[in-house]
Amino acid sequence: MRHISILGTLMFGLVCSGFVLGEVVLIRPETVPVGRSELQETLVLDGVIEAVQQSTVSAQTSGTVQQLPFDVDDSVAAGDLIVQLDSSEQRARVNQAQGGRDEAQAALNDAQQQFKRVESVHERGLVSRQEFDQARNTLAGAKARFERAEAALAEAREQLSYTRIIAPYGGILTERHVEVGESVSPGQPLLSGLSLEQLRVVVDLPQQYADLARRDRLARVTLADGRVLETGEMTFYPYANPATHTFRLRMRLSEPNGSLFPGMLVKVGVPVATRDALWIPASSLVRRSELRAVFVLDDQGRPRLRQVRIGAEQDGRLEILAGLSEGERVVIHPGELIGTDRLNLSAEPVSGESANKEAGN
Repeated sequence: MRHISILGTLMFGLVCSGFVLGEVVLIRPETVPVGRSELQETLVLDGVIEAVQQSTVSAQTSGTVQQLPFDVDDSVAAGDLIVQLDSSEQRARVNQAQGGRDEAQAALNDAQQQFKRVESVHERGLVSRQEFDQARNTLAGAKARFERAEAALAEAREQLSYTRIIAPYGGILTERHVEVGESVSPGQPLLSGLSLEQLRVVVDLPQQYADLARRDRLARVTLADGRVLETGEMTFYPYANPATHTFRLRMRLSEPNGSLFPGMLVKVGVPVATRDALWIPASSLVRRSELRAVFVLDDQGRPRLRQVRIGAEQDGRLEILAGLSEGERVVIHPGELIGTDRLNLSAEPVSGESANKEAGN
């Protein structure tokens, strides 16, 4: 029984090595020819995501800050109250303007009534032309004073509305410039914020590639995880940065899931040239420390390790810069060969007799 077990183990090992009963059983490795196709050279630059809508809200009237309902990093909706100023002074001005308007309205009514009486008497010839003109001028002056009083009331009401600062659009507050109890004056910054609904990518293009990018209008924006972002309209700045001599490119982004935020870095690929290149599947490459190599079939169909120099990677393919020629066949999955006897044997099955002769030699 012990001999039978040893024999079974030996036969199993021979099968794994490709020998069964004096005959070599070899499996041809899967290979593909080295192909040639066009390579689009791409300039990859670092871009930054920024918000299309970002602004700082400033005071339009003077007053003391009474309420700040939201803090930094809080989300606000369009129309939400974000700052409330003390409105006592503005309300007093509204009341004063309202009183002036009422007084002007009464004067206007009196002037209209007086003019109607003089006009009816003047038609019968009982009043001089001078008195008629005087009544008419008095009415015109009353109308002008009433309009001025209405304008003053509208201005006072507008100043009162400035004590309630509302969010111009929905977004996130990024900075607070005032505190409760602080006195503010017109033009003083209050809060800064931005909207996450509309985002864009900004990137600086080197001067030598600016004309090509402006002509072709092709760009590919990707995240660190390789996800490609959908872009919209492209805008090229018509002037260069005098310090860096670069032209700024701006692209709108469409990101429905809200995973992008202003300040994030992205990769922007801009096509700059086209050339022919040799390609192999990325799975064919053997990486060992600094070594980059592939298994190439020789004239006898045997896989031989050959060092190569690689370039760009694109759609599961690797560009070969040196080490291979077009049409040579490379092994697709070299991991299946490493550590096996298949590296030193022909890819074609040979008889046991031939194998014994080779062993005797």
